[in-house]
Amino acid sequence: MNREVYIAGLGTITAIGNNVAQCLAALQNEQAGMGAITQMQTIHQHTLPVAEVKLTNDELAAIAGLSPEISRTTLLSLIAAREALDDAAIPDLKSWRAGFVSANTVGGMDKSEDFFIQFIADNRKGKLRNVFDHECGSVTEVVADQLGLRDYMTTISTACSSSANAIFYGARMIRNGLLDIVVAGGADALTKFTLNGFNTLMILDKEFCKPFDENRQGLNLGEGAGYLTLVSEKVAQTLDKKMYCKLSGYNNSNDAYHQTASSPDGTGSYLAMKGALKKSGLRATDIDYINLHGTGTPNNDSAEGTAITRLFDGHYPPVSSTKAYTGHTLGASGGVEAVFSVLSIKHGLIYPNLRFETQMHELSFAPETQLLNDQPINHVMSNSFGFGGNCTSLIFSKV
Repeated sequence: MNREVYIAGLGTITAIGNNVAQCLAALQNEQAGMGAITQMQTIHQHTLPVAEVKLTNDELAAIAGLSPEISRTTLLSLIAAREALDDAAIPDLKSWRAGFVSANTVGGMDKSEDFFIQFIADNRKGKLRNVFDHECGSVTEVVADQLGLRDYMTTISTACSSSANAIFYGARMIRNGLLDIVVAGGADALTKFTLNGFNTLMILDKEFCKPFDENRQGLNLGEGAGYLTLVSEKVAQTLDKKMYCKLSGYNNSNDAYHQTASSPDGTGSYLAMKGALKKSGLRATDIDYINLHGTGTPNNDSAEGTAITRLFDGHYPPVSSTKAYTGHTLGASGGVEAVFSVLSIKHGLIYPNLRFETQMHELSFAPETQLLNDQPINHVMSNSFGFGGNCTSLIFSKV
């Protein structure tokens, strides 16, 4: 089916802002969110910078209207998803078939860590409800119930492409006439489990990350959530607001090269971008800006850069990685960067690649280093490439 899918609402919370307006202001003012670890106790507290949401669990719970005993991932997810749904301003939600497609990779691990600290010290202690809230699907269930989205609900967990795949999947549900409205995206919170795991892979930068720089050393982990409210053309026509844009293309390709590394020639990245272009009916020269996956690791940036070189063949649009602002929010990154991509179209913005200094020697292009305003942006590609070679590209187009 060739039904159009429109973006009617946006919601996000990251290290640079607690809502869409705050994040947009930080992007325009070139204010990054990295800093010292404050929300968890870890031996890396003073050595590894992260991009934390600047609120405690109690503060998040007060905004969300939930108990602080709920996992941090759930709190972040509800805040951003509710903003996206409220922004869409759909007057009679119950009259439509509405679903929730949400992604995360860490679930309630933060609460499980609290449980095991107490349990290991004394096996008669520890709150079992913290372990019960561990698995990824529990996050989706709580948020869907709070939002009243009960016609369809599912959880996607495909590493760093998770929430891009949630958006992709939600659009397919609408295009195939199964749902009218989908709130889609994802969330992830920082945990010791995540921090220690990435540190073991030796891909964390001890300084603030600089994606696509010749001298990049790795990524900074971040946390947050990002959601879009996707609607069918039929729903869009009933709303008393202009749609932000439409989702014109999407593709997922898995090269299965390695559990944690991208293929050196960027096979999965290339196939994802090429497939998204084909789906949208656009040519490479039609893309006005690429929001890079751009984690800052040597392998990942090289693979993505190689794929862009192959696909765009010298006709490079402006590119940048907003992970230089938010850190790598893992399962939330596709959703967060989808929100930023939509804002790029709405406001004519191309974001700077903060802290970039030296062009990668193997590439013939470099990311933008200055904020560009009032740009004629009609089509934005947003890349999200995950572990195991699970690569997804989304294309947003002006309406």
